[in-house]
Amino acid sequence: MSTPSEKPETPTEPTATDPTGSTGPAGSTKGSEPSKRDSSATPENPLRGSRTSGVWVGTVGLGLLLVLLVVFIAQNTDTTTVRFLSFEGEAPVAVALLIAVAAGILLTATAGSLRILQLRRRTRKVTRG
Repeated sequence: MSTPSEKPETPTEPTATDPTGSTGPAGSTKGSEPSKRDSSATPENPLRGSRTSGVWVGTVGLGLLLVLLVVFIAQNTDTTTVRFLSFEGEAPVAVALLIAVAAGILLTATAGSLRILQLRRRTRKVTRG
């Protein structure tokens, strides 16, 4: 008969033995960091990430972003005057902000792409070199 302060004899977590013989929670080994994920296909890791799961997460995220965008446009229909250099025009607030965001994304993507091309050229020089 056991007292309430004693631990039960059956383990609450499944255990696995690593190659060195020590045991621990299933899927973990001594000395490994729990934040690192093993993406290799092994029987111990049947729920590893895949390209399909990445596409699914991206699709759900973009769907949520689209819903937020529709709500934003619906709530910001007031017309405002937009001036840029010598140009002037009337546009809904949502449209003006979305154009500004699109321009910012385009500039950021251009700068990032140029940096990636620069690094690729540099690595080609080093590997051929």
